[in-house]
Amino acid sequence: MIEQSIETMTNRIAGILSDNKPSIYLYGSIVLDDFKDGWSDIDILCLAETKISDMQAKRLLNLRQELTDEYGENLNFHLFEGGFLTLDAFVNNVPDMVVYWGTSGQRITDKYCFDPFSMIELIEHGLLLYGNEVRDRLVHPAKEEVIQAVINHYEVIRKYAVKTNRSLYSAGWLLDIARCIYTLRTNKIISKTEAGKWALENCLAPDVDIMKKVLMLREEPTRYKDDNEVLEWLENIGPYIQRFADVLEKEIAALRTD
Repeated sequence: MIEQSIETMTNRIAGILSDNKPSIYLYGSIVLDDFKDGWSDIDILCLAETKISDMQAKRLLNLRQELTDEYGENLNFHLFEGGFLTLDAFVNNVPDMVVYWGTSGQRITDKYCFDPFSMIELIEHGLLLYGNEVRDRLVHPAKEEVIQAVINHYEVIRKYAVKTNRSLYSAGWLLDIARCIYTLRTNKIISKTEAGKWALENCLAPDVDIMKKVLMLREEPTRYKDDNEVLEWLENIGPYIQRFADVLEKEIAALRTD
C-alpha cells in the first residue's frame, strides 16, 4: 500500500503543478530501505521550474487531508513530509512561495530549510518520481557544513535528550548519534538501522545491550508502540543517550584538532 500511496500522491501533485514543470523526489528512510511502519515518515521534495501560485499553494496545503478523506482506509498520506518550492529558490536559498508539510501540520511560508544530511541523502540516494532530473544543479555539502550540522544536532541532544518520554522516538536519539558519528567519519549517509548496527560492530556504543534493544524496537515498532513495559523503559534511557553523546563529543573534538 505504501507504493500505491506514493504513486497516488505523486500523480496528484503533478496534476496541481502541471504548468510549473515539477521534479518530484523521494528521499529519507524509504529510499535507504529503512522505512518502518509506526516510526518512519515518507520524505518528499518538489522543485518547480516556475513559481507556485497562491491557488496552487492552497491546494497543496490541504492535499494530505484531501487524500486521507478520499482513501479512508489508507492512513499513509499523513506520513508524507517535505516541501514544495522553485528549484532556483532551493538552490540559492532565497525566499519563495513554499508549501511545507511537517509532523505537526502544514503551512505556507517563504523559506525552506534543508540540512546537509538531507542534501546528501537527496543527491546520493534520492529517487526521482516525476519530471526532469535536476540534481546536477545541487551542491554537495562541504565537510565543514556537515561537521557544523553534526555539532548543531549534538547540542540539541545535550539539551533535549537528557530526559526522555514514553515514545519510540526516544530510542531514535541513539540511532541519530550513531548516524552522526558515521557521517563524521565518512562524509556519507547511512540509514538509522544500519547506523546502529555499524556502531555495535565498531564497538562505539558504550551500552551494547541498550543499542541492541533499540534496534529490536526499530525493526518492529508497531509491535512495541503500546507495550507498557517498553514505554516505561524508554522513559528512562536519557542517561544512556548522554553516555553515547559523550562518544560523539570526542569525535567532534578530534576533528576540531585536526
